[in-house]
Amino acid sequence: MKPGIRRERIVDLVREHERMSVDDLAGLLGSSRETIRRDLTELDGRGHIRKVHGGAVMPEAPREGAFPARLSEAIREKRAVARAAAALFGEGDTLFIDTGTTTLLFAEELARRPGITVITNGPQIARTVAAGGGKVFVIGGEYRADVGEMTGSLAVEQIARFHAAHAVITVGGIGRDGAMDFLLDEAQVARAMVAQARSVTVIADGSKLGRMALFQVCPLGRIDRLVVDVRPEGSLAEALTSAGVEVVVADPSA
Repeated sequence: MKPGIRRERIVDLVREHERMSVDDLAGLLGSSRETIRRDLTELDGRGHIRKVHGGAVMPEAPREGAFPARLSEAIREKRAVARAAAALFGEGDTLFIDTGTTTLLFAEELARRPGITVITNGPQIARTVAAGGGKVFVIGGEYRADVGEMTGSLAVEQIARFHAAHAVITVGGIGRDGAMDFLLDEAQVARAMVAQARSVTVIADGSKLGRMALFQVCPLGRIDRLVVDVRPEGSLAEALTSAGVEVVVADPSA
């Protein structure tokens, strides 16, 4: 079994059982205990699991604050990212847009551009784009009042009925393993949009760079562009370059 596949299986097993011992993992995966220990050390370093004596458990996931509070966080940086991202699209483009504080600001900028069609699970994003004259399709599903979005299996099913040129999504974090989110239902919506789009643009403020979240949205190789207010550095920058991700750096002072 290739190391990458084995490590993915380890994460799946730890997530399923909450705790797994080195001996159990070695037996299930047909590997030596030394190999499993090295895998656990690597996965712990990436934040995918937490290595404990004799085995592994899932890490405690960091949490995002309440949506209204996040609207006022890093507002200048998020608006710069939104402005730079909106400049990438024009008349005739079709976009999936998921719900987030940065995509809400993106919708405000996008509303100034005519001839754009948007598919979104965010009613506030829909109202904003429609007020600017854009054509909008609203995804239905379970309404989450705390963040003002539609989620759940109905939302995912409806997204599958559309095809768009672009998906523009926000993330809880982005690292060497790809784009991630903190909530499963939000990650599922973003995954569905990514699956139905030809290209993917991730928009995020710099606090998301190198940040870990529990649920993967997509690997770096599926991302075409990353719009952010600070240039990624170190191993993340190398991983983005290796994956062929175009990085657009917005200037908050502009």
